[in-house]
Order: sequence, then structure tokens, then C-alpha cells
Amino acid sequence: MIHFNIPPHVGGEEEYISQAIANRKICGDGEFTKRCSAWLEEQTGAKRALLTTSCTHALEMGALLCDIKPGDEVILPSYTFVSTANAFVLRGATCVFVDIRPDTMNIDETLIEAAITDRTRAIAPVHYAGVACEMDTIMDIANRHGLMVVEDAAQAITSTYKGKPAGTIGDFGCLSFHETKNISMGEGGALLVRDAKMAERAEIIREKGTNRSKFFRGEIDKYTWVDEGSSYLPSELNAAYLFAQLENANKIQASRLAAWDRYFANLSPLAEVGRIELPHVPEECTHNAHMFYLKAADLEERSALIAYLKARDISSVFHYIPLHSSPAGRALGRFSGEDRYTTRESERLLRLPLWYGIGEEQVDTVCEAIATFYQQS
Repeated sequence: MIHFNIPPHVGGEEEYISQAIANRKICGDGEFTKRCSAWLEEQTGAKRALLTTSCTHALEMGALLCDIKPGDEVILPSYTFVSTANAFVLRGATCVFVDIRPDTMNIDETLIEAAITDRTRAIAPVHYAGVACEMDTIMDIANRHGLMVVEDAAQAITSTYKGKPAGTIGDFGCLSFHETKNISMGEGGALLVRDAKMAERAEIIREKGTNRSKFFRGEIDKYTWVDEGSSYLPSELNAAYLFAQLENANKIQASRLAAWDRYFANLSPLAEVGRIELPHVPEECTHNAHMFYLKAADLEERSALIAYLKARDISSVFHYIPLHSSPAGRALGRFSGEDRYTTRESERLLRLPLWYGIGEEQVDTVCEAIATFYQQS
């Protein structure tokens, strides 16, 4: 069986978890949490990197920091995971969905401005498959209209746009360390903060709205409730697991990129004759091989290919159902303009097995099965 995903494991996780237990502090903000935050700040250049219990919670913190209120509107793609929308819906905002670009599956930056109203407060671009959105255009729009930008970089750790790490270009960036991501702590995430003043408030929000972190640093003699917030801090055991992987990020990325490149090379002949489409990475972007996907002709062909691969013990999956077509999406948001690509492209996309340590033989087996499918169809 060739699994779709196997959670990453580099070998040092157990040792670090044991150290965390021996330190007699497992609740969070201990030594390993600090190490993870320092690593992220050094690698990304963010003013602060705060570990969270999930990327969902990082997004919720972003919405709080943007001061999203009932009646506000937030612009985002419909082709994304529900957490991108929920973070703002929980604050009472309306989601305004914008069509995607068919080449990258990212929000179409040329359609954002037409979606802006006097209630718009933020833009939430999603860096799909670890390929960054056209951030210069998005930031120009945001700056001219006085909007906040919350980057959903759940899939984009180590990816860059014009040399800048994804998640560090907008006001806030949200990373995921879920078991399906390149680097994992099982469940977890991080909030990247660009501005020092915002970083101070983010720390308070993460600590249930208290200035408890300042107290533990000896900056105040007691702590108290000073703002909105919740319990967004992960345990030290999760952070210990994560730090072992952050230390090996280059090795993990090299493995994934090698597999991604092999998929691309093996499947290019099918793409060249127009049977499938392969991922597109713009010149200004570097990607992290978060996923490898192909696009079939239509929903019927994709379904047939999934079944064909499954019969050969190869697990392949489609991705999001566009949010605007869901019951909650219809009730809590609206689509701006025409859905030219969101639904059509989502019905064509098929994700192939990819994880840290997948072998060349396994990649070749998947590609050979796909080639045989198209030879017979």
C-alpha cells in the first residue's frame, strides 16, 4: 500500500519529549517552546513567532488582532480550508469569496479590489500547496484601502515570495504543524507577527487575555486580565516534538523536493500531450513541496483515476469543496463576481502520495499507474 501521507518523524522527537518531562514543565512556554519560537524568528525574520495549538487558532488570533467586529467583511478565496473563514466568522464578519487563478489555485489578486466595500477590513490570502500568492499586488491594494492582511501560510513553511518568507509579508502569518504538514507536532501552529506593538498584544491574547508572560519575565509584579484572549498555547511536549523536526527542516525539505521533482519529471510527458496539467510555480516563488497534484480533464475523469489507483493500493485524494458552495458558506458569506475557476478547477485536482521519506520506487509506481490509466482511456 502506498499511503497518501505518513506523518514526519526524524528520530529525535522521543529524546526531546523525555527532556521536557525531566524539566518538570510540560504546560507550555518552557525551554522547547522558546527554542521553536527562536528558530522561527531567525528563519523568517518575523518580529515575533508565537506557537499555537493549531493554525486555526493562529488565524483566530489574527482576526482578534485585526479587531474584526460584527458586520465587517473579509476577502478570501473560497478554495481553502474552513479555518480560514471560521476565524473571521467567529468575530461576526461576513466572508467575501473571490475567484482563484487556475495556474496556482491561489486567490486572483486582480479581482480583490472589485470585492472591497466600505465594510471590508481585511484580506486573507491562502498560499496553496506552498506556492505564495502575488503578494506585491495584494499589499498594494491593502495599503491603499487601509486593510489588514492575514496570510494563511498553513502549507507554506520555508516557501518564499521574491525572497521573503511566506507568512511575513502581511500583518500576520499563520503556519500549521498538523501531521499532514511538512513539519509537524501532531496538532499545532504558529502566528508570525510583523509589528512589535502587535507582537505585545498577540502575546496577551495567546495567554487568555492576561499579561502573564510579562509577569514570568519579571517585567511586572503581578499579572491580570487586560484584553480579549483564549488558551492558544500548546504543551511543552508538542513543542519538544516540533523542535526535533525544525532542527532537521533542511533534510525534510530535501526529501520532499526530490519526490516532487521526480513526480514532475515522470508525469511531464502526459502534460505535454495535454492529458493532464501539472502544478505551476511562478518565477518569483520558491515552494516547499507541500503537495504534488495533477489536474484531470474533469470530475468524472478524476473520480475514475482515484478508483483506478485505489484498486492498485495507491491512496490519492481530492482537496477542498469550495466554501461558497457549502451550507455555511452560503449563510455566512457571498461570492464576489463570477465563479469561473474555483469550482471547475477544484473538481479536476487530484493530490498524490507525498511525505518525508517516500522512496523513488514508490513515486515511480504511482506515475506508472497514472500513465497506464491514460493509455487505456
